Amino acid sequence: MESLRLGVNIDHVATVRNARGSAYPDPVRAAKLAEEAGADGITAHLREDRRHISDDDIERLSAELTLPLNFEMAATEEMQAIALRHRPHAVCIVPEKREERTTEGGLEVARDENRLAHFIAPLAEAGSRVSIFIAADRPQIEAAARIGAAVVELHTGAYCDLHAEGRFDERDAELERLREMAQFAHSLGLEVHAGHGLTYDTVGPIAALPEVRELNIGHFLIGEAIFLGLGPAIAEMRRLMEAAR
Repeated sequence: MESLRLGVNIDHVATVRNARGSAYPDPVRAAKLAEEAGADGITAHLREDRRHISDDDIERLSAELTLPLNFEMAATEEMQAIALRHRPHAVCIVPEKREERTTEGGLEVARDENRLAHFIAPLAEAGSRVSIFIAADRPQIEAAARIGAAVVELHTGAYCDLHAEGRFDERDAELERLREMAQFAHSLGLEVHAGHGLTYDTVGPIAALPEVRELNIGHFLIGEAIFLGLGPAIAEMRRLMEAAR
């Protein structure tokens, strides 16, 4: 089975910083610590309202990071311009609502194919790997393939929520759906990633899916870092991923 990459999302280091309007904790420092701990990439979501990651964070990450940067962004002209200026290793197109606490679901691709195809074309031409964050849903995966995405990132939030709520039959059904859709996406030539809400308790079954090549994990790791330190928190996640593989 191919090795599994870990992308560490540093958004919520910036959340803590912004709570006091200070210069610390520094997300770029967190990114460098993540690299030392074995992360394969760094993910950062520049939201339209700048609630956590800032434009300056993206500038510094682009300039100082040695790991690949995965730039999460909404499909807006402003974000496209920023991505084209920095040309990150990867861009992940995500849905975004101002009122949500976190990304609540996958992108609606099937109903917006034409616009999204034109939106991602210049990003791919600039050399960024284009990923689409979607639910494990066949029509969305088919649409992502049609518009020319290289990658789909399957939303694992529902699976994680069902586990946390103790609804294990429904959790297992959602896991089976993720398994089937990972296989389907792979059959279409898409690289398959997964993420959202993953913890030590839920990562194993997702890491075990052979088609999944990368997991992106953030909020849980930043939370665990309060108790363990960021390096040990990431090392434990990496251990569990490799054990499942």
